[in-house]
Amino acid sequence: MNRTAMAFSGGGLDRAAHLRGRESWRDGVAVTPVWRGKICITPDERLVRLPPDHPALTEGAPPILIGLDAGQAVAAVDISAWTPPSLPETQLFFDPTEQVHPEIPQGRFVELRGVMARLPALDAEIAATARALTGWHASHRFCSACGQPSEPRESGWQRVCPSCHAPHFPRTDPVVIMLVARGDKVLVGRSPGWPEGMYSCLAGFIEPGETIEAAVAREVLEETGVRVGAVRYAGCQPWPFPASLMFGMTAEAESEAITLDPDELEDARWLDRAELAAVMAGTHPVLKAPRAGAIAGWLLARWLEGDG
Repeated sequence: MNRTAMAFSGGGLDRAAHLRGRESWRDGVAVTPVWRGKICITPDERLVRLPPDHPALTEGAPPILIGLDAGQAVAAVDISAWTPPSLPETQLFFDPTEQVHPEIPQGRFVELRGVMARLPALDAEIAATARALTGWHASHRFCSACGQPSEPRESGWQRVCPSCHAPHFPRTDPVVIMLVARGDKVLVGRSPGWPEGMYSCLAGFIEPGETIEAAVAREVLEETGVRVGAVRYAGCQPWPFPASLMFGMTAEAESEAITLDPDELEDARWLDRAELAAVMAGTHPVLKAPRAGAIAGWLLARWLEGDG
């Protein structure tokens, strides 16, 4: 498992926007089911793809065109109406349970964050898009202009209100996640409710009217009291939990004393290179390695390699 690779990028998905206003893509489409935000994978960890008339899809939501894979249309269908015999208890951070639909014995529904680094790159990109879009439809069923029920259009890439005709589009929330360094140390923190030993780069939503650089400086100062100077862009990652785009940044700290905002962070600390190397290797006595596939691990590994 490569902890330094970034999931949801490099798959080369053809999003086929030119087909969204047509019906022709439905012929011969391969459908990947989504259940309550979970994706369905085979034993060898590839996305399950079903024919459009598969019995598991009969009570699902309308199909959403994800794109083309080697010329074949791939769609997602939300089958969250299905209720398994026993439901998992609500998980605040990560749901490790798996579900098997009786009509899809070749697959199991799993939390995408748990397998994102092991999926083939194209499957991961399809899964991220499918999870984001099905989640958007589930949470935006009513028109924000007049409150009436809206309807999907453009093969799932738009919703339109039949009452006031207002169009609505899938949302993406911009988030900054930053590798804050000072000399030979980096700053990491943990939010309340995270699993024991889990620390990560600081992160936060970009506010209206705010630049990316200003958001980095504000979030770091608010959460830890540390002031930063130069801020640089490093890379980005779609993060469909539920609908973010993570802007990976590096920032040079101008101060080191930490003053926590307890509403935002439970703890924050500086790590030197030796400590961070142990974290990334999974040998640190307290801190756990970042989740494989997440941009936080990519940023930390990049800094360790001298490219931060």
